[in-house]
Amino acid sequence: MTSSSNAPASVKAAVKYITDTGEKRLIYVPSEAGQDNSKWAGRYEDRDVDITNARDLPREFDLDTAGFALTPQTSAVTDFYDDAKIERVYEAELVEILQSMFGAARVHVFDHTRRADSKSLREGKVVREPAGVIHNDYTQASAEKRVRDLFPPEEAEDLLSRRFAIVNVWRSSNEAPIETAPLALCDARSVSEDDIITVERHAKDRIGEVQQVTYNPAHRWFYYPRLQPDEALLIKTYDSATDGRARYSVHTAFEDPSAAPDAPPRESIESRAFLFFDNA
Repeated sequence: MTSSSNAPASVKAAVKYITDTGEKRLIYVPSEAGQDNSKWAGRYEDRDVDITNARDLPREFDLDTAGFALTPQTSAVTDFYDDAKIERVYEAELVEILQSMFGAARVHVFDHTRRADSKSLREGKVVREPAGVIHNDYTQASAEKRVRDLFPPEEAEDLLSRRFAIVNVWRSSNEAPIETAPLALCDARSVSEDDIITVERHAKDRIGEVQQVTYNPAHRWFYYPRLQPDEALLIKTYDSATDGRARYSVHTAFEDPSAAPDAPPRESIESRAFLFFDNA
């Protein structure tokens, strides 16, 4: 059985989980652009899991239930390596789509990360490698710290007094669909708090925290094969609301066994945005 995208209904592939050794302080050092020099903390194990084609289940996923969603997103930007166009054109597009979709009172785009599934591309275009360990980008502490890092103290405390979320917008950064190293996304409804381990993230300019995940056979994994240049994945990496909606979304790149042998290597850009709401 295949989906309308001519991809399998599911694939079996390895994903990399952290192993809980009881170690209290784990440190992750992200790679620098153009270099494959990230250092992930702890011990890891590869687990073969079934990753279901989410295109076959279009009504099942949204940010508040699964923690991720697919949306059409046609951009006027033709060169996602042009920082000026990203700032002038793409950020405005992201603000518009995120405000219209989620009713946020304010959207603030604050980060962009480019990646490529090819060493020569990474070195030539000075970008990072796909993130091949299961993770989520923020904890409560690091999400709140990011607000305080980027806004004046009084404004930050006012923003933190109400509900806010962080959403990643992930897409192809060239004219080709994403076939190699796509993202596997774990349904937030299948992840227990007991599965999550907090890891310090030590970048050159700041220290934060990320979440990594231990294996649980209850995890339900999904992906969107052949993500098109006019599509974007929305991934909720933090939500301050504690009313039962998804607060985090763990994800990882993986090797898709159904990708064509001559598929072009993935080139992608992920953009991070704060969504600030009027309600507490």
